Amino acid sequence: MSLLRRPSRALAPLVAALILLGAARAGETPLPEQARTAMARATGFMRSIATEGGYLWRYSPDLKERAGENVATPSQIWVQPPGTPSMGMAFLRAWEVTRDPRYLDAAKAAADALVTGQLESGGWDYLVDFDPQQSVRWYRRSDVGRISAAEAAKRRNISTYDDDNTQSALRLLVAVAEAAGQADEPRDRRIREARDYGLRKLLEAQRPNGGWPQRWAGAPVDPAEYPVRPAAFPADYPREYPKSNYMGHYTLNDNTQRDCVTTLLDAAQRTGRPEYRAAALRGGDFLILAQLPEPQPAWAQQYDPLLQPAWARAFEPPSVCSGESVGVMRLLVDLYLETGDEKYLEPLPRAIAWFRRSEVSPGVWARMYELRTNTPIYGDRDGKIKYRIADLSEERQTGYSWQGDYGVPGAIRHYEDVKASGRATIQARRAAAEAKSRSAEGRAARARALEPRVREIIGRLDAEGRWIGPGGRRVNGPQITTMAFLMNLRVLCEYLEAVK
Repeated sequence: MSLLRRPSRALAPLVAALILLGAARAGETPLPEQARTAMARATGFMRSIATEGGYLWRYSPDLKERAGENVATPSQIWVQPPGTPSMGMAFLRAWEVTRDPRYLDAAKAAADALVTGQLESGGWDYLVDFDPQQSVRWYRRSDVGRISAAEAAKRRNISTYDDDNTQSALRLLVAVAEAAGQADEPRDRRIREARDYGLRKLLEAQRPNGGWPQRWAGAPVDPAEYPVRPAAFPADYPREYPKSNYMGHYTLNDNTQRDCVTTLLDAAQRTGRPEYRAAALRGGDFLILAQLPEPQPAWAQQYDPLLQPAWARAFEPPSVCSGESVGVMRLLVDLYLETGDEKYLEPLPRAIAWFRRSEVSPGVWARMYELRTNTPIYGDRDGKIKYRIADLSEERQTGYSWQGDYGVPGAIRHYEDVKASGRATIQARRAAAEAKSRSAEGRAARARALEPRVREIIGRLDAEGRWIGPGGRRVNGPQITTMAFLMNLRVLCEYLEAVK
């Protein structure tokens, strides 16, 4: 048998040696060692600017200016990605690749920071404030039994499911608890308790039809007010923004439902608790119910308790929405692959037919379509529906996406591939691709492909362990951003995994 035909296991030592040889230039430290050093230095710096183990989105190099989505103080951390949960997951990934305990400790610190900010309603606001004088604005789980009901009623207690906020925090707690195993230090116990409490509350927040509200204050709802029925067009609706509270609406915007479903599937897989999987699948059943009838069998951005499209913000009128419908289509295909239940595919041909007759130009769709007429519509901060982008204010013309492909062609191709191939074939194909990527040859190819990017990332790390980049649209001047750290750490981890 020739060397090229030997099993991958026999090739592994030789491949690893060739990678190290190719990466090590004359007099140069081998690239894998450089990558490990850079990762450790960057992590050390980020931990040095953390607040109680948590993070914001961006910092000025002198640390005098800090922000999440909004300007923040040194006592605050951000929950919404790419905030504290995202950072914790990055540290956990580094620990999985290196088994260096400093990364697991950083992940636990991030999780423990979230534990402090967990609300009585089980989830999280967008930020956590560690300032004792400011923290009393929130009714936290740690306050239960310590303050009066009257005092609790004055405080914020809104679990936010929008923007993958609460869901990302729960995923970190679940993952860190699994990584910690049987560890039983006080911090480990706090993380497990917060995980269990938060997941239980996420189940309590689920409506009778399987959907979740955009935000939840922890109080149970009257099932009679949230009937289980298919989506329908309202007989009539306000043509101008009614300034109503949409916190309790079923929200598809920003993948809110998908994030709840995938968080619970992940929790079920990691903990073995069947109730989490059952709740996730009820979330899929909700999306089937939420498909609107003909002539627009797609999905709205948000629905009222009667499952009728409703207003959200002033520039988000009731409508049928392209981007949200694509997200639903992909999630339903994923649930079919997860369960093998054809019911998750049944709604999709009707939605695809609607997409094919709703292009505004070849390969382009409007973000929103008027109910029943299917006319493209646009929203502005004045709360009035517009029929031309040119009629929008300049800020809304550029501050919101109104036309695009929204991933429609890819979603249709994905469905058609899965439908034609079948679940077993798709799963076998994915397993084969995974095995190939993990083979010695696959890892060697991946390492070679990543090497230029790894060298560039290492080269940009400054003497203090920072990756400093431009501030972006909202900020002038250079910035230290969690997004840059997350992206760079991901590449370094992928490379180190490839050269193991």
